Amino acid sequence: MNNDKKQLFLGLIFGVVFGFLLQKGGATRYEVILGQLLLTDFTVLKIMLTAVLVGMPGVYAMKEMGWVSLAPKSGSLGMNVIGGLIFGTGFALLGYCPGTIVGAIGSGALDALTGGLAGILLGSGLFAAWYPRLAKGILQKGDFGAVTIPEALKVNAWFVIVPVCTLIVALLVWVESAGL
Repeated sequence: MNNDKKQLFLGLIFGVVFGFLLQKGGATRYEVILGQLLLTDFTVLKIMLTAVLVGMPGVYAMKEMGWVSLAPKSGSLGMNVIGGLIFGTGFALLGYCPGTIVGAIGSGALDALTGGLAGILLGSGLFAAWYPRLAKGILQKGDFGAVTIPEALKVNAWFVIVPVCTLIVALLVWVESAGL
């Protein structure tokens, strides 16, 4: 199996595992997502913070061992605003994000299949159609380049990872002890 096919296969496996864990954690249920938006159910926050807590040190450890190389994409304030508006609109209208839509479809949620899949296709199509005009305008506003937070601070990545992970653990402990 060549490297490209191996990467696609591994991506599929990790995607299936991620979807399974989202479903088992309850993040594919509309009422759980709505509870997060209403600040009454913090299941989604706990799942996402746990993913960062595992993923951030894991990715940088693999980088240090030479297993992966990081290639961050260039970013800008304009890209974040447009992306946030597209993501937020879809999230507000249906109550799913792209990952939870796929997980909900796998769980048999018809609203995710009809509205969610249609929204992903429509939103992607509209963005692709408008991209040439957006790329020359708003997407370039506030360009901050392809830089990570440790690079921007000019420090070793672990000087960011350790405090961030410590804060995440403290936040998770607080959320759990508060019964949220």
